[in-house]
Amino acid sequence: MADGKRDVQQPILFECAWEVANKVGGIYTVIKTKVPVTVSEFGDRYCLIGPLSYKTAPMEVEAEEPADKHLAATLESMRSQGVKALYGRWLIEGNPHVLLFDTGSMYSRIDEWKGDLWNLAGIPSPPNDHETNETIIFGYLVAWFLGDYVARQLTTAVIAHFHEWQAGLAIPLCRKRHIDVTTVFTTHATLLGRYLCAGSVDFYNNLQYFDVDHEAGKRGIYHRYCIERSATHCADVFTTVSHITAYESEHLLKRKPDGVLPNGLNVVKFQAMHEFQNLHATAKAKINEFIRGHFYGHYDFDLENTLYMFTAGRYEYRNKGVDMFIESLARLNYRLQKVGSSVTVVAFIIMPAPTHSYTIEALKGQAVTKQLRDTVTEIQNRIGQRLFDHAARYNGDIKAVPPPEDLLSEEDQILLKRRIFALKRNSLPPVTTHNMADDSNDPILNQIRRVKLFNNSHDRVKIIFHPDFLNSNNPILALDYEEFVRGCHLGVFPSYYEPWGYTPAECTVMGIPSVTTNLSGFGCFMQDLIERPEEEGCYIVDRRMQSVEDSVGQLSDHMFSFTQKTRRQRINQRNRVERLSPLLDWKNLGIEYSKARQLALRRAYPDAFYGEEGAEEAWDDGFGAGVGGVGGGEGAPRVGMYASGASMPASPRLRGAATPGDIGTLTEDMQALSTSDYRGFGWAGHVDEDDSYPFPLVMKVRSRSGSVRSGASTPGGGAFKSLSEGDLRKANAALKLSQVNGDDEDAGEETDKVNGY
Repeated sequence: MADGKRDVQQPILFECAWEVANKVGGIYTVIKTKVPVTVSEFGDRYCLIGPLSYKTAPMEVEAEEPADKHLAATLESMRSQGVKALYGRWLIEGNPHVLLFDTGSMYSRIDEWKGDLWNLAGIPSPPNDHETNETIIFGYLVAWFLGDYVARQLTTAVIAHFHEWQAGLAIPLCRKRHIDVTTVFTTHATLLGRYLCAGSVDFYNNLQYFDVDHEAGKRGIYHRYCIERSATHCADVFTTVSHITAYESEHLLKRKPDGVLPNGLNVVKFQAMHEFQNLHATAKAKINEFIRGHFYGHYDFDLENTLYMFTAGRYEYRNKGVDMFIESLARLNYRLQKVGSSVTVVAFIIMPAPTHSYTIEALKGQAVTKQLRDTVTEIQNRIGQRLFDHAARYNGDIKAVPPPEDLLSEEDQILLKRRIFALKRNSLPPVTTHNMADDSNDPILNQIRRVKLFNNSHDRVKIIFHPDFLNSNNPILALDYEEFVRGCHLGVFPSYYEPWGYTPAECTVMGIPSVTTNLSGFGCFMQDLIERPEEEGCYIVDRRMQSVEDSVGQLSDHMFSFTQKTRRQRINQRNRVERLSPLLDWKNLGIEYSKARQLALRRAYPDAFYGEEGAEEAWDDGFGAGVGGVGGGEGAPRVGMYASGASMPASPRLRGAATPGDIGTLTEDMQALSTSDYRGFGWAGHVDEDDSYPFPLVMKVRSRSGSVRSGASTPGGGAFKSLSEGDLRKANAALKLSQVNGDDEDAGEETDKVNGY
């Protein structure tokens, strides 16, 4: 593919995803929050590519003319052939360049491109799958653009990074057409994995036994699976978002990922630690208002002794672990009653589902509570005025303080009694805030009926199912999602299939303890980095190596122990959770993307790295001292964030935080990248801890050789023989020898064998 003449010092990056300036799901959050760190590394050499949505684009993108003459000429050429496209700046933090293609403008060529796809790659495409049709058109447009662009721009290396199968079709097209770009493909969840887990199969214990073609065909997604698998195998570098998804991808997509690129967030640290605690108290007061209205007539518990737990996400009853959450709540209710606890737990389930309207009871509760508050406020004002008038007339002949009957008039008493009597009701507080479209068949409601959590007065656990998105304009629960999370005490996400898990990550960043599982990417991430995550407020339920019964028991144990904490202990735990947030900051995790791009450049342009004598050693030194492509040493090419040629800054240790991705795998070691994760550095050594932190955060020390085997970070991988550091050095030396002694073609073939191609 490469002729070795392109400049790899200042590569151009195109990042392609279906959710660029087009919010559909979680990948929008990944792309949007990662932009600032990518722009800081690439500047104007970075451009995002996505589909043009006329509904959202006018609000998301500011149109402008391209400054790159080659890009402008390419777009002009495509537009002359009928392609409609929008180029400009995405109006988000970082303000990156963005290029959006209108797939509808090329529907006239859909049959031609489908035929070409079958002849070129053997990928079928049924006529009535609209999503696949959109994917094919978008893939051909992106491949058309990249091919035209690199044919005009002949001096600089081009990296194209693709997310998910909807954007990945361009990868096999680029490979078949020998387009001179280096490609990275990231899968955030496998297609087949989602379908299999939703079908109540024992997924992780049978991964190696699935007949993938048969399973995909049986579910009507064979053509989509073919696109995903072709993108996986044709990409120069294949990555995924977590160790558990890497294990899954190896068996379902039949290629071991080159590394893990965990999802991050833009973390905003407060100047003072108490600030986020104040935000928690403010948001909790708003939830208290809702609770008073929802439980009117049965509001017989103390809000100062009430804990708010919640789960949230897409309505995937089994994949998101809602079944386990409700069962554990029933057991928690029994245990709290048995020990005579005075603690009340209110559990929220926030999952959008088809509804008709708000329930009458939910609306009435908020209305009568508001009327009561308005009446009390009005009576307070009258009493205050009477008290002031009495005090102002005081001359010694009358009592200094008037008797209560003079302050509270008969009229006020009658009005107050009316409002209080309006709070009486015979029915129990509703379990759901909305009228469900299919109440009798809803799996969440049916399980709540089975475990009989009906919000009785004697129940210590109350349930509220809110089947809609949260926003501040909601007439019942007027809170945005972020504010709601800040007001809760514990997030519970016992997912069975969760490639990453943004919900517990968001809890961690906001200083809210959470429960997750070792089958979620986030759970594996924390378990891999922290010695005792439960002590830091990140509880992890084992759903891999024990039965469902044991997992439910473990979850109920975690929740019960949380209810036994004092208020001071909960405040301390929130402080400890919040200090984990740098682990999830893109300033830290973005380094893994830099490593992946460097690996792609090395595979596409090996002569730029190994061509001259001594160049390889210089690169080794640079990677050993720097991060993600920061070169060092005499004559070493400088690629990445510090590519100006000026004096190189010190290695960015990121306050000692480990870089938790696994680009430092066998493949990478054999190619002498030396970008293994940092080891042995203390955590935030120069940051003064608050007095409430007498406990150090213990980070795990991971060996590079210990993560070489397939699914190494996946729980329950079984016995294996580790490769020692000596084995890695021998393999590395053998590869160097073959590259020095053999011709270019033989060396390339040997490298491909090592990489598993």
